Amino acid sequence: MKNKFFMLMLVLVIAVLTACGAKDDKASDKDSNANEGAEQKQVLKVGTSSDYAPFEYVDAAKGDDIIGFDIDLIKLVGEKIGAEIEVQDIDFNSLVPALQAGKIDIVISGMSPNEEREKVVDFSEKYNQTEQVFIVKKDSGIKKEADLAGKKIGVQNASIQETLGNKIAKEVDATVEGRTRIPEIVQDMMSKRLDAGIVESGVAKGYLDTNDKLEAFPVKEQPEDFKAIAVPKGSDLKDKINKALKELAAEGKIQELEEKWLKVK
Repeated sequence: MKNKFFMLMLVLVIAVLTACGAKDDKASDKDSNANEGAEQKQVLKVGTSSDYAPFEYVDAAKGDDIIGFDIDLIKLVGEKIGAEIEVQDIDFNSLVPALQAGKIDIVISGMSPNEEREKVVDFSEKYNQTEQVFIVKKDSGIKKEADLAGKKIGVQNASIQETLGNKIAKEVDATVEGRTRIPEIVQDMMSKRLDAGIVESGVAKGYLDTNDKLEAFPVKEQPEDFKAIAVPKGSDLKDKINKALKELAAEGKIQELEEKWLKVK
């Protein structure tokens, strides 16, 4: 009789434990499904050099955030591809190495594709095209490229302007000096350590608008200069970004950003 009672109790205990286990499994499945639904967006680390107004810069009067045409654009691209954008400030000549090393996922920094860069990274389709100009002090006496003979021309390191400056320097017998950031070129020009600088027209406009001692004139032979977004070699981000740029252009969003950041008011 005791054995029968013991067996009955054992069966009941097993039944209860089995039911609890099934309930826990269902709860676990439910929690898992809920977590899948609330899965976080992919976070993309974006490298930029915040010395290139109006494309990327910090307006100290308004805060510490990096703002500009490129920043607004990459945020719109992030929305299109369903990713959260995390912007990091990196010296321009360190952007491609950082991309190669996997420290960042994307570069958007007024960067132009060239043969050297295209060997190590991939570029999106172009999103902006521009003109190159010399900026000089109004009292410098420099009005054209020939006037640069014997002068010092400032350029940003590892930029298309550095390549262009070296070419012009050979033609007019000038000297090229590199700087890490654009403001350094302007500062050294104002203090007469440099005689001129080469920047793109949109960037020059920002300095001319705020400094009445500066003026600009266009580079005589304009190189093909357009901006594109850089990603690691073979990354599937290239196709995603190209699709997003195409859609943003069709929707008029890129034109809106150009009106906001690049057009003369």
